[in-house]
Amino acid sequence: MNKAIGYIRVSTQQQADEGVSLDAQRAKIEAWCLANDYELSRIHCDSGISGSKSDRAGLLQAIAQTGQDTALVCYSLSRLTRSTKDMLHLSEELSSKGANLVSLTEKIDTTTASGKMVFRMLAVLNEFERDQIAERTKTALSHKKANQDAYNHTPFGYQRVGNKFVKDVGESKVIALILRKRKKGCSIRAIADELNSQGIKPKKAAKWNPSSVHYLLKRAA
Repeated sequence: MNKAIGYIRVSTQQQADEGVSLDAQRAKIEAWCLANDYELSRIHCDSGISGSKSDRAGLLQAIAQTGQDTALVCYSLSRLTRSTKDMLHLSEELSSKGANLVSLTEKIDTTTASGKMVFRMLAVLNEFERDQIAERTKTALSHKKANQDAYNHTPFGYQRVGNKFVKDVGESKVIALILRKRKKGCSIRAIADELNSQGIKPKKAAKWNPSSVHYLLKRAA
């Protein structure tokens, strides 16, 4: 009889304390193993931990316990990770050990040829969707910048009026001062020290530091 290693996870402490989601995942995994004639060796668990973390103790233990002709069974791919890159890496690691991946929600079962195909297609589609979202976000931000619409926190040199950024006269003079000092050969640290000595405050921080001056110079270039 083939062996299976289960993995379950919940992301919030409330869910971890209640245990309902964990119990539901556990029951689904046990049912799959029974229906497919797999011996469930153990179910590893991470409670109250985000799927963005790849160094989860329960997940690492589950992967370590897999081997030839074993299957790592989870309720859904999101329980394993929310990163396509990490998911593909995990799949390759399992494959190199002769193990398989089973995700019940997406009906992915790499013990079959069709399951392997579906998994790879899903990974590509997920990556394509994220790329599209990033592209739309970049286009939207570029449009907002071109129209001086507010798109993020208010940068130094501007004030936010409604949904627009308008130049702040006083802060614009500070930027002009910084540019002149830099043009004369002053170091970034020296500029920061002078601004602090004059009592000139940045937008949010208590005082200027070299990195904030560098960022402003880069933005003004």
